[in-house]
Amino acid sequence: MKSEPSVFRKTKIICTIGPATADKKMIQALAEAGMNVARLNMSHGNHDFHRSIIRNIKALNKDVLKAPIAILLDTQGPEIRTGDLQVDHLDLKVGETFTFHIIPGEESEEQSVFVNYKDIVKDLKVGDPVTVDNGLINLVVEEINDSALKCKVLDGGKLGSRKHINLPGIRVNLPSITPKDHKDILFGLEEDVDFIALSFVRSVEDVNQLKQIIEENEGHAQIIAKIEDQEAVRNMKEIVNAADGVMVARGDLGVEVPIEELPILQRAIIKECALKGKRVIVATHLLESMINNPSPTRAEVTDVANAVYEEADAIMLSGETAAGKFPVRCVEMMDKIAQRVERTGGVDYVREKIPQDKKEQMAKSAAELADSLKCPA
Repeated sequence: MKSEPSVFRKTKIICTIGPATADKKMIQALAEAGMNVARLNMSHGNHDFHRSIIRNIKALNKDVLKAPIAILLDTQGPEIRTGDLQVDHLDLKVGETFTFHIIPGEESEEQSVFVNYKDIVKDLKVGDPVTVDNGLINLVVEEINDSALKCKVLDGGKLGSRKHINLPGIRVNLPSITPKDHKDILFGLEEDVDFIALSFVRSVEDVNQLKQIIEENEGHAQIIAKIEDQEAVRNMKEIVNAADGVMVARGDLGVEVPIEELPILQRAIIKECALKGKRVIVATHLLESMINNPSPTRAEVTDVANAVYEEADAIMLSGETAAGKFPVRCVEMMDKIAQRVERTGGVDYVREKIPQDKKEQMAKSAAELADSLKCPA
């Protein structure tokens, strides 16, 4: 039996809008299925593409939808990527040598590619790991010269063009807000988006830099700091204090830290946000299999349920709604799971916290009264 999306659902659903869902009809369908926030991924598409999405959302908010859809702009951040290939892909095999070049056009060997970060030959040393395509391909550095990095393939695979590179444990010499990010942020402020998610936040200074840009342009967007590497984890409490909310960006975070640490970090970040009264979003791979399949795996259902049980404020869909075959089904599934888990109650990190002032005491008392009366609020 299909359940109706509830306006009283505490856990909000964020959907990334992409080629599969950019028109007004699809955005309305996502909203009616349970979407609360539309995410614009600035790693893809130009300003005209994203502006058309914003126009569609605002028109629906004004004339059609019962509950308005908020807009979140997600910056690309200082990404390290491979260059464009002359072929469809390269096959990297275990044990082979593969070379990363920092000068375009120097890819003389068949098993080599350009990388857009020139300091990679300075930041790394022999024995350091290099991961490509969100950890699908893993290598280790064997030799370094002034313009290239020679690596041994540990986990092979097919390498396509413009794939993301992670350097676990390395502080890259790139600004958190790149020139492209700055233009995208100004675009978002001009379009009056509700939230700006800042990628690869490393310290409170990064959050303050975005605050300054927003203030200088008389904007009102709230800041979501994305926790995606080891430095951000170390500075997590300060970042939570400075931002309006935090995103547990599990894609890059799961590559930057040992994978078995990811569930522990997710819980720690959610708890810290709850104690500080800040929003927290759990993102990446929640219903990944539904990009191509009409139903989720049992593990995905449990993953979504766990995020709701831990009382994340929002759960986010990425490729599932941006480019997947079943975007509306994904939202319907997420809504059903969230509603069901919320009826059982979840972890309450705040209940044992001692109120610090009269406002906190009143808020706590109101929440306890609503719970005792089983109010859907």
